[in-house]
Amino acid sequence: MSALRWDAVTIDARDPAALAVFWCGLLGVGVRGTWEQYVGLEPVAPGQPRVVLQRTDDPRPAKSSAHLDLHVSSVDELAGEVERAVGLGARVVEQVEQQGQRWVVMADPEGNLFCLVAD
Repeated sequence: MSALRWDAVTIDARDPAALAVFWCGLLGVGVRGTWEQYVGLEPVAPGQPRVVLQRTDDPRPAKSSAHLDLHVSSVDELAGEVERAVGLGARVVEQVEQQGQRWVVMADPEGNLFCLVAD
């Protein structure tokens, strides 16, 4: 068995402090701490991975190779969560329905992709 544990997902950001406001609002968490170019958020629940925002001046790739999938408990709640994310500064990229599954591809205020998925 591995001694590794999953602690965080790190997202590159031009302005980590400003982007933290968005992600804290979306996830319903606070800032756990800051250190040099990092802003670490609290985990959504004990033992779960957290989000860390890392300041970078690197050019943003055209498309991220990884993104977060955030689940809502039902299709009925999906539209409300999309609206809430948009109110926090996100934008809708695409709405998808495949084989009875629905999700919305979104971009945070800096263009990082994430999905809101209906269970």
